[in-house]
Amino acid sequence: MINKHNLLDKCESMTLLCTKASTHWSFVKFCFNIPLVLTSSAMVIINSITTDANEVKIPNIVVNSISVLIMSLSSSIKASEKLDLFHRLSIGFMQLSCDIEQEDDDIPVEELKLFMHKYETLIQSCMFEEIPQKFKKQVSKLYMESGRNVPIQLNGTIGNVVKRNSRDILTNNNIV
Repeated sequence: MINKHNLLDKCESMTLLCTKASTHWSFVKFCFNIPLVLTSSAMVIINSITTDANEVKIPNIVVNSISVLIMSLSSSIKASEKLDLFHRLSIGFMQLSCDIEQEDDDIPVEELKLFMHKYETLIQSCMFEEIPQKFKKQVSKLYMESGRNVPIQLNGTIGNVVKRNSRDILTNNNIV
């Protein structure tokens, strides 16, 4: 049975993870927008150089092609939607963390079930495959080293399980 502190740890770790993912997708969006601004500026400069449209026909085609390519890539990657999703999830997990923190340690079962339902709803909305692996490992390592709980999606499913042999386990348990 999960308790208040376990759920709070998981919500806090997801807040951090979603914030990192949101920052990542914001940077990706920015990286696609800069070339679009540059190609638009280049188009204005090219078109203002001469009054003869035939002289700038090929440069216009090249710059337009580059712009269309960048917009197509941006559209297929959907950085804006991912930025929006992770930003909303970060806020949702933060709000849930605040709500849980306000409760006493002897939280009623019904209230805990409500918090669990909200948590599960947020987790199901999270596209873990769109979060860079390095952020998942950073957050998982940070929380696990502190002895705090992390969601199952960060606990062993991302390749952060350390391979141990039975001798290591026996030594660590002072059985040898």
